[in-house]
Amino acid sequence: MQDEARTGLPYIREALAADRMLLFGHSVGGAMAIAAGAAFPAQTEAVITLAAQTFAEDRTLAGIEQARQTFQDETQLERLAKYHGAKTRWVLDAWIGTWLAPSFADWSLDDDLRRLRCPVLAVHGDHDEYGSRAHPDRIAALAAGAVQEVLLANCHHMPHREAPEDVLRLVGDFTRGL
Repeated sequence: MQDEARTGLPYIREALAADRMLLFGHSVGGAMAIAAGAAFPAQTEAVITLAAQTFAEDRTLAGIEQARQTFQDETQLERLAKYHGAKTRWVLDAWIGTWLAPSFADWSLDDDLRRLRCPVLAVHGDHDEYGSRAHPDRIAALAAGAVQEVLLANCHHMPHREAPEDVLRLVGDFTRGL
């Protein structure tokens, strides 16, 4: 995630001629948004995360292990194909393999969070199967910029699907305040 932020994002910024960024990511994408904001602090106006993971929490790893078992069923795998197409199996295997690798056990975004100087909106579901409220709490505790932390009640890992009106309102209020 951190590597992609440092090495991949410059090409995207160049292709889009983007001087300034408001980075928005869900789950691992939220972690990437944090890492990208830390890598390019002068160009980052704000970061918004939905259900972002910031370290390899036991709950996160247990959720990924459960996903590994669930996606052994090809019919379950087909649900992801609409998002990832022909790369679905590769994306799933890379996600599972990375997170469950023993070498990943000590991974965290702590250093990136300390370098993140822009405003942050960290939205998380209180029933997220891939991470507890420890993730938005960690963002709020370590980010160098102002953080608005929101824990959505009765919400799992997909706040944008489970509570779309709340997410749109939160994002709108946050961005209008920038």
